[in-house]
Amino acid sequence: MSRITIDKEKCKGCGLCVLACPKNLIVMSDEFNKKGYHPASFSSGEDCTGCGFCFQVCPDVVIEVFK
Repeated sequence: MSRITIDKEKCKGCGLCVLACPKNLIVMSDEFNKKGYHPASFSSGEDCTGCGFCFQVCPDVVIEVFK
């Protein structure tokens, strides 16, 4: 089963990963990180294919993909 991790403290909440995920498994959190941003959050891992689109579009390189 594939999954991703997101470093929520480094995420600036741009939302590009949300748009890039073909399975809509990434959402923006309602909570704030220490820098005051709403970070992205991985909602579920069951349908994740490990495609890496989220990793590729992340300008801050805060996403890791595990297959």
